[in-house]
Amino acid sequence: MGLESKNIRNVAVLGHQGAGKTSLVEALYFTAYNKEKGSVEKKNTVSDYLKEEKARLSSISTSIVPLLYQDHKINLLDIPGNDDFIWEAISITHSVKGAVVVVDAQSKVQVGTIKHLNMLKKRGIPTIIYVNKMDKGNPNYEEILADLVSHFGKVCVPFTMPLGHNDNFDGFVNVVDLKARKYNGKECVDDEIYEDKKLKVFELHNTICESVALTDDELLDKFFSGTPLTNEEIHVGLRKGVLNGELIPVIFGSAQNNIGCHTLLSMFIDYLPSPTDLKPYEGYDASNNEITRKTDVNEPFSAYVFKTTIDPYLGAINYLKVDSGRLHLGDEVYCPQTRNTYKVSSLFTLCGKTQTNVDEVIAGDIACVSKLDDINTSFTLCDKNNVIVYKQVKFPTAVAFKAISLKDKKDEEKLNPALAKIKKEDPTIEIKRNVETKQLLVGGLSDSHLQFIFSKLKDNFGLELVLEEPKICYRETIKKSAQAVGRYIKQSGGSGFYGVVDMKFEPAEESVFTEEIFGGSVPKNYFPAVEKGFYEALNQGLLAGFPVIGVKATLVDGKYHSVDSNELAFKMAAILAFKEAYPNCKPTILEPILRVNINIDNKYLGDVLSDLNSRRAKVQEVNDKEDETSQIIATIPESETLDYVTKLKALTQGSGFFNRTFEGYEEVPEQFKQKIINECSLLKK
Repeated sequence: MGLESKNIRNVAVLGHQGAGKTSLVEALYFTAYNKEKGSVEKKNTVSDYLKEEKARLSSISTSIVPLLYQDHKINLLDIPGNDDFIWEAISITHSVKGAVVVVDAQSKVQVGTIKHLNMLKKRGIPTIIYVNKMDKGNPNYEEILADLVSHFGKVCVPFTMPLGHNDNFDGFVNVVDLKARKYNGKECVDDEIYEDKKLKVFELHNTICESVALTDDELLDKFFSGTPLTNEEIHVGLRKGVLNGELIPVIFGSAQNNIGCHTLLSMFIDYLPSPTDLKPYEGYDASNNEITRKTDVNEPFSAYVFKTTIDPYLGAINYLKVDSGRLHLGDEVYCPQTRNTYKVSSLFTLCGKTQTNVDEVIAGDIACVSKLDDINTSFTLCDKNNVIVYKQVKFPTAVAFKAISLKDKKDEEKLNPALAKIKKEDPTIEIKRNVETKQLLVGGLSDSHLQFIFSKLKDNFGLELVLEEPKICYRETIKKSAQAVGRYIKQSGGSGFYGVVDMKFEPAEESVFTEEIFGGSVPKNYFPAVEKGFYEALNQGLLAGFPVIGVKATLVDGKYHSVDSNELAFKMAAILAFKEAYPNCKPTILEPILRVNINIDNKYLGDVLSDLNSRRAKVQEVNDKEDETSQIIATIPESETLDYVTKLKALTQGSGFFNRTFEGYEEVPEQFKQKIINECSLLKK
């Protein structure tokens, strides 16, 4: 009998960078298949196979490691802990509904731990915590547990406790099943519970039984009558609690020594949801009506694309989770986002970098397709006759930017295709060309994220870059009204040029041209030429050469010649009138203002507000949230944000984040105005 949806577990492996996620995945792989185990240090793990990952000794891209264990298929998704790749965690947890969070016993709860557990809680994803590295540095079991409870509440319940004496972590006791597992130097084997551990073990076991009893009236009566709950009753009750988010099992182990791996694999099966446990997926049909789709092989086919990579040989590879129905090699699938139909000519599963071709993928399972080049992350694939569109994930937006150019101009043809490929893999990257400053800008989530992007352009595409800070797009405007006459009169032997305009310029919300001509001093057919000249004059202000905004121009009078007047003459006359009046209009410089939405822990509020004040920010709101965090909404000059992502991380120990949108323009303070003018003058020389 083949694989059934109910026997699949999709598990996201999350945690702070360095907690040992990849080592745990490697240990679970070893445990399931009894194969030779690799290590991050030796650069031979199944999941960290990219050149950059081996160099960094840390994950930079999610890898899939499927395991077969006790007649179940467990798809492990090893997600980078680095905050620069947080979008991968966001995308994958949108699709995968079970998780294990790895905690370093030495460091206890770190920023990444908090971010990931809060995200999982918000999404209602059942979670197990694996406390790693219990064999190093004599960690205190009770202190670790207390730290977890203080951050995430009493839902954190120990399902195991260390077996060894003092600093000798040689195994653990499963307090649910009342079994001990001892490390014999090679693997964990069954053993007796030490006498000095029994009292604490039975206390924890009784607490767990009481929690289970509270879920059912009959069990509660049984518990208080003194009748022990059966092992099956305990497991059913605990599974219910984990699936409802009322319990987060905590187990203690060592990935390096494979301690806790058998237990963890069994817990994936016992306590994390199968695809058939999940609520129907919500989406929209072709008419934008809300519909649902069950995770059932008998439902029409649908799948969600949670990741895209570019392979040098296969092109785009789309990672997808089949949410309903079946996907067969050779099927035609429809993408609502592109409105195109595609034939599945390549269908395979991945174990790290190893591809295995398959003929079918059922609801709940994960697979990959290739050669669907215009399919992107968060797109939907479905049956054309039964359209469903799943909501696309909202990813963080770029907040750090650099201007790039090539050292070797011969590589220009390579640059755009290379950037397109990198952008396809990482939806948080922003690429835009600023026509005004003539800079090509690349945006990311942090400076280190940008450095990773630029390293990839060099290593994968051979592109050597020159990096610069983005130029700020200032504006000029006027603060008072003035009137001037512009004359463009030239004779060249034959027909000449004759255009005279008298124009008034005054401050306005938006730049606009009007006329108040009386008596035909300027014929109406020349009004468009005057207007064109005015708008052309706005392209370059006379203070520092920035575009001018917020000017109302009124044509009030003028002169023309029946022979020599023409459109060019009146256009040039308007430009000259503007230049004549501009110095008398009290011109000034405006700077772009951004609206920022900053999220931080409450304990950093004072430091962040103080820093914002030093950056000339104007705080609009400070909103307290339920999870002891604050949201700051402020406006801030763009010039003050060039290093802000780095500063915010430093002020908040890496926990703070923000997004930005353009708000408008405000006048530059007088003490900065001359500096900007001088810098522009130097650039022109």
